[in-house]
Amino acid sequence: MIFIAILIGCILGAILGLNAPMISYTYSSYLAIAIIAALDSVFGGIASVIKKNFDLKIFISGFFGNAILAILLTILGQKLNVDIYLAAIVVFVWRMFMNLGTIRRYYVEKWSDMLKEKASKKEKDKKENKQEEKQEEKQEA
Repeated sequence: MIFIAILIGCILGAILGLNAPMISYTYSSYLAIAIIAALDSVFGGIASVIKKNFDLKIFISGFFGNAILAILLTILGQKLNVDIYLAAIVVFVWRMFMNLGTIRRYYVEKWSDMLKEKASKKEKDKKENKQEEKQEEKQEA
């Protein structure tokens, strides 16, 4: 369900992005850090769904809280003439990769379990076929 929502959001974002006006250079750093913070929250939400401890309140508060905090760090950094937002980018991207690792592990394990089940089912079917053939041979003899 959540993957369908993500897919719809990506498609709508792409369509709107093609028709939206260009963002000025002045605001591009704010938008970039807000997008990275939001993506971190989305990957964290997907990972928490996989771990079966998803809470919508925590997801929404983290989504907006992370984005606002990141934007405020960017503003503070520009006022101080220090690139503080780079620290936020490093942290958010690190967390995104950690969550992506969790998601990847889950689906790789799920896929390998599915392949093992198919292989064991094939072996079981082969054994049943051999037993049936042996029974038919006994009946014929």
